This record gives sequence, C-alpha cells and structure tokens, in this order.
Amino acid sequence: MIKDQEKPLVPQAQAPLQRSGGMNSYLAAHARAIPPSGIRRFFDLVNASKDKDIISLGVGEPDFVTPWRVRDAAVHSLEKGKTQYSPNAGLLELRESIGQYLSNQFQLTYEPANEMIVTVGGSEGIDLALRALIEPGDEVLVPEPSYLPYSPITTLLGGIPVGIETFAKDQFKLTEESLRAAITPKSKVLILCYPSNPTGAIMTYEEMLPIAKIVEEHDLIVISDEIYAELTFTGGKHVSFAALPGMKDRTLLVSGFSKAFAMTGWRLGYACGHRDIISAMLKIHQYTIMCASTMAQVAGIESLTKSGMEEKDRMMESYNQRRRLVVKGFREMGLECHEPQGAFYAFPSIQATGMTSEQFAERLLLEANVAAVPGHVFGKGGEGFLRCCYATSVTQLTEALDRIGTFLRSLEQDG
Repeated sequence: MIKDQEKPLVPQAQAPLQRSGGMNSYLAAHARAIPPSGIRRFFDLVNASKDKDIISLGVGEPDFVTPWRVRDAAVHSLEKGKTQYSPNAGLLELRESIGQYLSNQFQLTYEPANEMIVTVGGSEGIDLALRALIEPGDEVLVPEPSYLPYSPITTLLGGIPVGIETFAKDQFKLTEESLRAAITPKSKVLILCYPSNPTGAIMTYEEMLPIAKIVEEHDLIVISDEIYAELTFTGGKHVSFAALPGMKDRTLLVSGFSKAFAMTGWRLGYACGHRDIISAMLKIHQYTIMCASTMAQVAGIESLTKSGMEEKDRMMESYNQRRRLVVKGFREMGLECHEPQGAFYAFPSIQATGMTSEQFAERLLLEANVAAVPGHVFGKGGEGFLRCCYATSVTQLTEALDRIGTFLRSLEQDG
C-alpha cells in the first residue's frame, strides 16, 4: 500500500477562465499600457547573444567594485548578528551621516528624525514621492530626454506626464521659456534630474534661479533626482535645487549610493524634504517595503566616512578621464557630441547616418558587438541620439570606439 505522502502527483485540471481574452484580460489596463524598459531590452539582447565579445555601454552601472572597507563593514555586521529589521525610516546613525554629508557637500540642513527617509535605492524614493503627491489628473512636468521611470510611474498613479523637450543647442538644459510653455492649471510636480541621465547635462545656480521663480509663481513641488550629484566635472560643485532661495520646502531631494559610491546592487537610497511629505512617504513605505536592508545601511554609513569619500573621489577622477576620452573619440569619428558635464554618459548624435536611434543601436550590436541604448527610449528629444555609458575600463572604451568607428566607415562604404 502506498502511503499518502508517497502517492504520485496527478496533474490537476485547470479551472477555465471566465473572461474572454485569456489571462491578459485580468490585468489592470494601466499595467498593460506601460511599455517595458527600453534600456533593459538592449541589456537582455546582450545577455541572450551567443557572442561573448560584446562590449556593453548600455546599463548605467560603475565597473568598480564597492570599496573594500564598505564591504567589510557589512560583513562585520553580519558576523555580529545584525540581521533584524531597521526602523522604517532607516537606521538613525545612517540618517545622521546623510545629514552631515549633505551639510558638508551641498550646504543643506535636514532633520534626520523627521525630514529624511532611507529607501531601497533612489528609485523607491522617486516612487514614494510621486505616490505621496499625485492624484488622478495631476500633471507631472518631465524635462526630456530623461530617466525612464518618471513617466510610467506617473501614469500608473493616474497622473499625466508632460514631457518638456530639451535640445543639444541648449546643452539639454531646461529653459525658462520651455517650462513656462508646458505649465497648465493642472501642473503640480516638476521632476528635475541634473546631472542628467541620459545626457550628462548639468545646471548651474544661475541657470536654476529662473526655474525656481517659476516653481514659486505656479505653486509647484519639485522632485529633484540628484543621484549623480557627486559626478560633476565642470562648472564648479553641484548645486542642489533645494539650496536655492525659498526652495527647500518645495523640493523633495532624492539620491542614493549606487552611482558615486559603486553600490548599485546594495539598493540604498534616501529622500529628504518637508516633514509632512516625508511623513506621507513613510506611511506608504511602511505598508510596501517596510525598511531597507540593514546590512546595506551599515555599508552606507561606512561609505560616508573620510575613507569612503576618498574612494568616491578616486572613482570620480577616473570617470572624468574616461569622459574626455569618449567625447574626443566620438568627435574624431564625425559624430556630433555635446560635452557631458556630469553623470557618466555621453549622448552623441547619429542623425548624420540617416538611421533612427533604434536602427543604429541594433545594427551596432549585431555588426560591431557594441551595445548602447537608443535615445528615443528617453522621451522627447532623444531620437537621433545614442546613450553610451562610459563607466567601464579605458581598455574597453578604446576598443568600443574603434569598433564604432569601423562600423561608421562600413556605413559610408555601403552608402
């Protein structure tokens, strides 16, 4: 006799779906409508390729390993058994470290107890901020080309993303005129991301002042994504939008450790702002995520020490060297490329080839084994450009430039 637990499993008949259209018909319309990430599509193409000689300039991730002292701090916390939940807002020691860091670097003052929340990457900070602020019908102003998630998250919340095109002739900076033209009575939030992903543009104090004036005139809230604040190479030190006169209470500063501190996989970020908005974000965070990883937070504390900041500066200098190499390389092969003054992306124009961004990127991958992201996925103004991340080794970048140059010459011969 076969015991119950030893009986072979018999496939169970599936209950028929009641809706026509299959399982897809059960999905919410807004979930069906949002497109998959254009960046991830090309990343998946690279992973699926049988040719392992592909050089990827696609995903915005440092090639540096997280500094040893930072990793060791996390390992030591594990050895000491610090594996419990942290407070929802994050470890107080980390929040205090972030507060001191923002004061030292950007002359910003935030109260760790109620004007700050530690998040699972800067991405969660953006999501929480929009969820706390947006109601159906509210318009969110997004200078484009821009980081991909801003508009889809807005759409999921019933808000209306309003793209504001920026141009290479203006170094992809948001201008007073274009912002004024986009504002309507439904405008509620302006999202800024400077230094910019994907263009590498920055905005100076003088360039942001008229933007701040418009924000005040139209009673807007600003979500300032400053994840690349430490990666500013020209034009002086980064200026936070929250540091402009009258803008602190109107600004939700979102940042994190991924880019400048080479901690992408740790998923550690933070948001700072008015206590009422932070309180609302914290409530949502409590019900969805609860808290960031305790081990990652311990690592974050170490990254903000004197040693951690020195490691950050060393990596930044390397990025600056690569930035100059890549821009010079694109220009020498005949591709127009504005000078990226921040982040770690170049955004060369491929319009002279007569191809769309997607056509160029696909052929570059298939024929030259170089992966980059077509500019159109970043919204208005991105078509005709290519995002190339230079956070990889000089050897790889030099080889990638050689391959792109050879690819362009082959196009000329075919033409």
